[in-house]
Amino acid sequence: MIAPIVKATIQSAAINAVSNVVAQFIAAQRIKQPLIIDWISVFQFFIFGCACTPPNFMWQDFLESSFPGYHMAPTSEAVASAAAGDDKELDREAREGRLVEPRLNKGNTLAKTLLDQTVGAALNTLLFSTFMHAIRDAMAHHHGAPDTGGLGFLLGGQAIRYDNVGWLAVWHKTRAEFFGILVAGWTFWPLISIVNFVFLKTVEARNLMGSLAGLAWGVYVSLFLGK
Repeated sequence: MIAPIVKATIQSAAINAVSNVVAQFIAAQRIKQPLIIDWISVFQFFIFGCACTPPNFMWQDFLESSFPGYHMAPTSEAVASAAAGDDKELDREAREGRLVEPRLNKGNTLAKTLLDQTVGAALNTLLFSTFMHAIRDAMAHHHGAPDTGGLGFLLGGQAIRYDNVGWLAVWHKTRAEFFGILVAGWTFWPLISIVNFVFLKTVEARNLMGSLAGLAWGVYVSLFLGK
């Protein structure tokens, strides 16, 4: 049995890679050129999915445990029976499991959405920008090499050289694009958060929904970084 966090990581990494391929296809169509997949870029998005999913999964788990989306409340039938003083009907509803039902906690849902779209969004944006610019520097030695269009760069050793990263330059790039990505995200992710918190009751289901939505978002950020 695969642990939920492992399953979520595999799903997210695969979807990240697919989103980058789709973005490359769109970019090629724009300039009317045949698609030649840049596997380095695909690999970078795949690795980012592997790196960012576990902390995001734990963040969603923290939000749900801190602000449960649903609470048990008396059913309308139970309330009516209690108001009428009908003990027999209450006993029958209890036997049939109709005394209480899960009900959306609107206050907790609002709190989770606000936290997810402020603290969570800011941290995710910083993580994404820093990671992607750093890994691009770390793999810059592969660009222009004979095997750039294929997968050979993964097999030659030292595919990622973080000692080549100019961290100050990475930080400047991250700061420069931070608000642009964050604001763009606010036109897309709040709706996903609301759907997740209102209609989906498990962290696993929410992560899958987020990953599928991330396919469209991944295409956007791939094109954004490719400018």
